[in-house]
Amino acid sequence: MSFRKVVRQSKFRHVFGQPVKNDQCYEDIRVSRVTWDSTFCAVNPKFLAVIVEASGGGAFLVLPLNKTGRIDKAYPTVCGHTGPVLDIDWCPHNDEVIASGSEDCTVMVWQIPENGLASPLTEPVVVLEGHTKRVGIVTWHPTARNVLLSAGCDNVVLIWNVGTAEELYRLDSLHPDLIYNVSWNRNGSLFCSACKDKSVRIIDPRRGILVAEREKAHEGARPMRAIFLADGKVFTTGFSRMSERQLALWDPENLEEPMALQELDSSNGALLPFYDPDTSVVYVCGKGDSSIRYFEITDEPPYIHFLNTFTSKEPQRGMGSMPKRGLEVSKCEIARFYKLHERKCEPIVMTVPRKSDLFQDDLYPDTAGPEAALEAEEWVSGRDADPILISLREAYVPSKQRDLKVSRRNVLSDSRPAVAPGSARLAASTPATSTHTTAPSSSLAGAGEAGKLEEVMRELRALRALVKEQGERIGRLEEQLGRMENGDA
Repeated sequence: MSFRKVVRQSKFRHVFGQPVKNDQCYEDIRVSRVTWDSTFCAVNPKFLAVIVEASGGGAFLVLPLNKTGRIDKAYPTVCGHTGPVLDIDWCPHNDEVIASGSEDCTVMVWQIPENGLASPLTEPVVVLEGHTKRVGIVTWHPTARNVLLSAGCDNVVLIWNVGTAEELYRLDSLHPDLIYNVSWNRNGSLFCSACKDKSVRIIDPRRGILVAEREKAHEGARPMRAIFLADGKVFTTGFSRMSERQLALWDPENLEEPMALQELDSSNGALLPFYDPDTSVVYVCGKGDSSIRYFEITDEPPYIHFLNTFTSKEPQRGMGSMPKRGLEVSKCEIARFYKLHERKCEPIVMTVPRKSDLFQDDLYPDTAGPEAALEAEEWVSGRDADPILISLREAYVPSKQRDLKVSRRNVLSDSRPAVAPGSARLAASTPATSTHTTAPSSSLAGAGEAGKLEEVMRELRALRALVKEQGERIGRLEEQLGRMENGDA
């Protein structure tokens, strides 16, 4: 008599969440009270950014990860916006560059000093103006350098080349209502969006067309979210007609019926999904909840497998997720969240219990690294590329960051007039503009070489000054030592 296995085998069945000790939290942060369903928090291997309350404008805090404990009220902020900040996103290809969208209708891109802020940062590297209402969504392209998407309450999606401050594409006729969220696919050829009209759309931004659409993906009136998974499927969170929270998995080839649909509970906070493409685990955090549920997505039915729930006492105001290259692989950490309370930020570590101290290569396949696979011009010309992967075996060492340089030469000259006001404005598809985009790439390369040379010279000068200073210090110490030996001091 054979017994069928009832319990599904999974290496993530025993994943558990643990908050860090109090001295490793970030205390006394006045988290923003603005009514907007964004995460309010963004994190990378160097910095933690949190949108905070600010009088007379909008601001967010940028803290080096090691600056834990109580944060002084006078700690400098990034405060160039004239209205509350609604969304922030770190550039995946430069850990010192962050974009922010605000109620003042602008998107700003900031270069954070290598060691964090010493004084308030009021001057962005570039201001992107094109929205007529507040900008609630900013998200960087996953593989092309300096390509940024923004979406506003004007129901328009804009895609920018941050390196030239140029508007590449304007998609103003695809969303009839408020856009709740936008998510790029793995190689950045498409993005999906969730909209207040209850539709989930898959859009090709370069051709300006709707690839697929599912109306009433979730029938409830409350906010939805849609994200692309690594294999091209779409995962959504939303509400049923009876206001119960739901999760669903969709195949873009056939959006008639969901591959899987699960009902969770009847709380009213919007569900924010965080996806790890390396482990196929989705973490779902509800705004105002005090728990994080996590699910494994697989190829066999029922496709969405509940793993566990991390529960705490305090409700969350927002949540940030650390990229894979910022985790401690030696402790089998597979995710780290930064949970926002009303007055603090608390890291929560997700761990797979393992007895061995060796590198666990089944938990850490090669993951997306910080190197861009394409330049903006290449992506505009129609090329696609998957992320450049790195191994975490050597516990990833960060590379030297390039400063974001904005070249404004070609913004007003011949790119803007080429855009027809009412069209989908695919500025890069016309022959006139394609020749225009290839020309700057060679000049950009020359500028890049000059920039590199200048950087090396700067570093050399700094080293010389340091050597001279240390030499003088050694001389002073030797002199002091001689006096002490002679009994003078």
